[in-house]
Amino acid sequence: MKLTVNGDTVTLDGATVADLVTQLNLHGRRLAVEVNRDIVPKSEHATCSLRDGDVVEIVHAIGGG
Repeated sequence: MKLTVNGDTVTLDGATVADLVTQLNLHGRRLAVEVNRDIVPKSEHATCSLRDGDVVEIVHAIGGG
């Protein structure tokens, strides 16, 4: 399926937010994920299904001091 992720077209081999995070090699990071303008809590990444054409925004926290 094709998604728009942070403004770029991405072809996803899986079906969930967790699959997308894994495909993008972002697992294990502190992320905020939004699908079609709705925040998806981390606890729901494995169950949140994505559909062809969905718009996803992913940001990750960067610590510093």
